[in-house]
Amino acid sequence: MSVEFSFDGRPMTAQAGQTVGAALLAEGIRSWRTTRFGGRPRGLFCGIGVCFDCLVTVNGEPNIRACLAVVAEGDTVRTQTGDGRGDQGE
Repeated sequence: MSVEFSFDGRPMTAQAGQTVGAALLAEGIRSWRTTRFGGRPRGLFCGIGVCFDCLVTVNGEPNIRACLAVVAEGDTVRTQTGDGRGDQGE
């Protein structure tokens, strides 16, 4: 079974139960956040919710750890810029 979601406006498909991070990696996307200082790209690093490198904005809520959040049908996932405060409502 699969679920449909979007990432930065692009439609995507994930396996049911897959995390956002796993779904993005499966689509070949390795970076989905930039750092607050310097704008350096980040993505999945530890994969267990410890490092916070994989933060994304999901359904307007920033600072969601992609390695822990399970993709749900219709989720809107966006690249997070810095602390994510400017990402809300986009």
